[in-house]
Amino acid sequence: MRIRANGITFNFEISGPDRAPWLIFSNSLATNLHMWDQQATDLRNEFRILRYDQRGHGRTEAPAGRYTFDLLIADVIALMDALGIKRAHWCGLSMGCATGMGLVQKHPERFDRMVLCDNPGRSSPETQRAWEERIAIAQQGGMPALLESTMQRWFPPQTLQANPPHLDKIRKMILATPVNGFIGCAAALADHDFRPLMPQVRNPVLYMTGEKDANNAAAMKAMQDELPGSRYVVLPGAGHISNMDQPAMFTKALREFLSA
Repeated sequence: MRIRANGITFNFEISGPDRAPWLIFSNSLATNLHMWDQQATDLRNEFRILRYDQRGHGRTEAPAGRYTFDLLIADVIALMDALGIKRAHWCGLSMGCATGMGLVQKHPERFDRMVLCDNPGRSSPETQRAWEERIAIAQQGGMPALLESTMQRWFPPQTLQANPPHLDKIRKMILATPVNGFIGCAAALADHDFRPLMPQVRNPVLYMTGEKDANNAAAMKAMQDELPGSRYVVLPGAGHISNMDQPAMFTKALREFLSA
């Protein structure tokens, strides 16, 4: 489905019972709403589920230029308003996690429980340089030039070697990502810091991460330590796209937290 919000047209899908609590899923960089297919299927009888393609991804418009998280946050509020969603649970991974951190800081009254996955909560001089290098590669060679390096960052070597079916699904999503959208959102990821205000959040928070997700597992444990009452779940053997590497474990932890 399509709807106009915050100046662009968004692609989204809604499923689940009309009167159930809302649950919004937000995708990572270089994927789309279909990264959440398994969770949407597993939870379809318990929640009113909104999956949407972030700005510049999937079938949502991809304006040229560098985006900011303020823009991506405004996108969500405008989308919720357009769809008449007053309050919702949130589940975001990587870029969707950072978007959720900004949302719960700026608009806590619009959200209930927050599931924040596989993101350290801030950029650093080192990651900023890495993002700028990836932006230059995308400008020169498009998404095919980023495919293999992205897969190697996102998935443990043993997962790549086993090559389960979800890896081909991810490869197709990466290649289908508009270059404008990748560049715009990569610029946002290169310049953000939600860590200082996360300890002040009063909404219930679950930090969830893949065990093999580079430095993110340690960073998310540090955030959990900084936020009294928050929870922390590590998914064994999972890499950066933890919900697809360990879908059953991910959904179990998500369901238990949202139902608490």
